[in-house]
Amino acid sequence: MSDALFSWLTDPPRTAAGDLNGRDLNGRDLNGRDLHGRGIHLADDRGGWEFHGYPELAASARRVAGSLAAQGVHPGDVVCLLLPTGFPCLSSLFGVWAAGATVCLIPPPSFAAEAEYVEHAAGILRQTEAAVTITAEGLAPLADRVLAAAGSDREPWIWRDDGDEIQPREPGELALLQFTSGSSSRPRGVRVTWANLEANLALIRSTLGWRAGDAGASWLPLHHDMGLIGCLLTPVSVQDDLWLMRPEQFIRDPARWLRCFAVAAHTAAPPFAFEYAARRLGDRLADLDLSAWRNAIVGAEPINPRALEHFARLAAPAGFSPSVYLPSYGLAEATLAVTVRTSDTPAPTVRVDTGTLRFAGPVTIDEEGEFASSAKTPSDVEDGWLIGCGGAGDGVGATVVDDEGRPLPDGHLGEIEVTGPSVTSGYHAGRTGSTRFVDGGIRTGDAGFFHRGELFVLGRMGDSLKARGRSVYMEDLEAKVVSATGIAREKCAVVGVEGTGGASVTLFAEKAEGTWVEDATLVLRSALGDDVAITVVTGRSGLIRKTSSGKPRRRHMWEELRAGRLRDARVLETAHVTTGRPV
Repeated sequence: MSDALFSWLTDPPRTAAGDLNGRDLNGRDLNGRDLHGRGIHLADDRGGWEFHGYPELAASARRVAGSLAAQGVHPGDVVCLLLPTGFPCLSSLFGVWAAGATVCLIPPPSFAAEAEYVEHAAGILRQTEAAVTITAEGLAPLADRVLAAAGSDREPWIWRDDGDEIQPREPGELALLQFTSGSSSRPRGVRVTWANLEANLALIRSTLGWRAGDAGASWLPLHHDMGLIGCLLTPVSVQDDLWLMRPEQFIRDPARWLRCFAVAAHTAAPPFAFEYAARRLGDRLADLDLSAWRNAIVGAEPINPRALEHFARLAAPAGFSPSVYLPSYGLAEATLAVTVRTSDTPAPTVRVDTGTLRFAGPVTIDEEGEFASSAKTPSDVEDGWLIGCGGAGDGVGATVVDDEGRPLPDGHLGEIEVTGPSVTSGYHAGRTGSTRFVDGGIRTGDAGFFHRGELFVLGRMGDSLKARGRSVYMEDLEAKVVSATGIAREKCAVVGVEGTGGASVTLFAEKAEGTWVEDATLVLRSALGDDVAITVVTGRSGLIRKTSSGKPRRRHMWEELRAGRLRDARVLETAHVTTGRPV
């Protein structure tokens, strides 16, 4: 059990001995400031913020724990939350822990069709066999349908803050069931223990150089490991301030998130956040105050250095430094963080000859550089650049191995393997997947290589195909399409399939047919050669099916296309989009 995550929930709050921020047993830090003035600032829908101090949140959590205990929840039981980011969600999350139970956050409904959402959420509930599902009054009808689809005769419990307070109970071994986003298959529940969580939080705080009184800001969803562990639990574990938004609030007004960095020092976000903010705000970024911003862990999806450089250039007059970016690599099966750069030195970049990539073979590096140190502008930088994601954190082992699990030398392409105290105990309910737990470590299913002590990640091994005897990764093809056409990264996805008739690639794009189709086809043909069939599918917003964390569901999209279930999608004539082998 992590005392750092439990001490503040008691009444009166305990302070963990030797805690990072040097706070005394009276709840004051070394500067004499009262911790009761700290807490979580929640974005409201009027453009303001609602502050909830840690004592208020702890008292509410103890009342929720009392209500759960009255319903028969025991330590070690699983309790699911179907709630959007907000005070009820936070109260429930910490209330579940105070009751000694294991928490599982189910993604709230977003843009998916209801039938698809119900199927997804019901699949999670079936695996967890939850003792209680907590939801909000407005989501109760939907929660009823999810429970029924999961084969449960239970009713959801609508969050209330009127139970009898109880002191936190000794928990079971598992802190949470963290469901993977399902980008490569159906979601699976990762069994995260208290020991896993404590080790990973210590790694994150150490890497960030978290200081007494620091604050964070986030818009990431709490059902995602980066949002929950990297952004919420990191400041909560030391009772520092956090400014917290819902994802849709960021989409509506990205400047609202950025304005937090006049006072907040830390965040974590996918590269999409910086690309989107630069596209929405443009030169207005210069009018913000970003002077307090020290660290932004960047991960959760392939990192395009060009997008980061574009944001950094626009935001420089606001006090933003490229050293803020900390490219990282992690996965839920390792709790969260595996490698995270520090801000001591510029991140290295390399341009790889993708035409020579072969699994277990040497990687040919055409050019090396340092991030944001080049005089080149983003528009005249060649494609194929990768950014270093740092080395393994303290106590973490990260190596690259071949098909037999044998370590490969630096500069060789292979599968990333992770060991250490953050490695979780496996998937819940005996599930398996392309990420495998082997001899206390994880074979991640991700392809990458080390160069000068830095990990460079190419993508999921399942999201690649063989063309002309080499490995081609879908993320790399998408980057080429974006560069050639100007389509927003989140508006396109490439799916590769290998069958008895040969390899084929399908480009899905949320864009009307136009001259960009020829540009996209030419860049794909150049990367794939003439033996791979190319198809382009266009459609309106929503064509790109995504996981709960925003990653493209490639296999699902291919299956939907084959079954004719993609409404309003247009499959362009083969003659217009390929000069190679017909489909």
